[in-house]
Amino acid sequence: MSKLIEKDLKFVWHPYTQMKDCKKAPPILIEKARGIKLYDTNGNFYYDAISSWWCNIHGHNHPKIKKAIKKQLDSLEHVLFAGFTHKPAILLAEKLISIAPGNLTRVFFSDNGSTAVEVALKMSFQYWQNIGVNKKIKFVSLDNGYHGDTIGTMSVSGVDLFNKVFSPLFYSSFKAPSPYCYRCPINKDRMSCNIDCIGPLEKILKEKSTEIAAIILEPLVLCAGGMIIYPEEYLAKAASLAKRFNVHLIIDEVATGFGRTGKMFACEYVENLLPDFLCLSKGITAGYLPLGATLTTDKIYQAFYADYKEKKTFFHGHTFTANPLACATALASLEIFEEENVLERVRKILPFFHKTMEGFKDLPLVGDVRYLGLIAALELVKDKKTKQGFTFEEKVDFEIFRQGLKRNLLLRPLGGIVYFFLPLCIQRKELRDILGRAYSLIGSFSSLANLKRRR
Repeated sequence: MSKLIEKDLKFVWHPYTQMKDCKKAPPILIEKARGIKLYDTNGNFYYDAISSWWCNIHGHNHPKIKKAIKKQLDSLEHVLFAGFTHKPAILLAEKLISIAPGNLTRVFFSDNGSTAVEVALKMSFQYWQNIGVNKKIKFVSLDNGYHGDTIGTMSVSGVDLFNKVFSPLFYSSFKAPSPYCYRCPINKDRMSCNIDCIGPLEKILKEKSTEIAAIILEPLVLCAGGMIIYPEEYLAKAASLAKRFNVHLIIDEVATGFGRTGKMFACEYVENLLPDFLCLSKGITAGYLPLGATLTTDKIYQAFYADYKEKKTFFHGHTFTANPLACATALASLEIFEEENVLERVRKILPFFHKTMEGFKDLPLVGDVRYLGLIAALELVKDKKTKQGFTFEEKVDFEIFRQGLKRNLLLRPLGGIVYFFLPLCIQRKELRDILGRAYSLIGSFSSLANLKRRR
């Protein structure tokens, strides 16, 4: 073990990590990265198959982004954003509004995905207070949704493994069953259903809309909840319900935004979908620097626009709000989308990706295969007929992570869900190699007994 790793284990506490496991499997010391590959200090490489937690888009060490950061560093590294402004933030706000759904006109910057969502929740709540509708103080979300790790975002999330211990701190919210086609909550076949799973959400709104400020949804992909990909029709119906029952629609594109699903934003799959809030982070800077943004409408903005004495100001902010380096990075990333025809390139590779993913269905432990854009997931089960999944205690995810590293793959499964969240810069030969290695990995666990023996 290197001296640096010894110091790491002595001083560092890693996120989403049981540090006791690090005694047997210490963190890997990454020295450099280029494209979609990470390189450790021993000379090994790893395909970054999950985009370093879903944020890297154009690959590591992109020359244009590095140049933008260096150029901005020569003039302004940071300034408070209350009472001051700067060129990168202004140009980025203008650019985001130009590519977002047409009803969005204002950008409020923060510094990560959780804060981008917190801003939307607080703005929605205060909007109703500012216009005198004081009973609208709750939110409705999906039971497999995930929106962040702050108290407010955990309150509207439903991933018990991540946040159950903190539940006494949460504020009350309503939860609707997720549109989980593989494990349909109403036991219907997708080919014959009429999106009947929207019923529980509609029932909540019928009964409680006078108490509800907003619906919050991850569009089309419930990411941390298991990479659950759901029908466009559900999102369209949810948006219609929000309008019908006079509640805000908060679209959380922190993970799905910036090309992940094959479109710039996942909500574009629903024609004329007009959210009241759009939450962005992760890919906004291509993974180079922290930044969050919450886009909203002029109607929302005007409810806060008043004389100071009326106390309608949105009293919220972060030290690194609209950091100039991060904003310059985001602008460079958006320029790369145009200069390199990123979305067109992605569209060309998708048929090969999706067809290859279908081949995983032949493997004994693969119960479901789902994909959208360059996001895909394999749901591993003990029995394909009963769809019995793996328990948290069985540590299937840890074993796949460990074995994946031996095959030069960075994978961080969500329990029994092995997923790919691929950088948009991926080349066909790289994609073929990644999927081939993954097929070999999952195939090596030809049975539950084999998997147990590996452990």
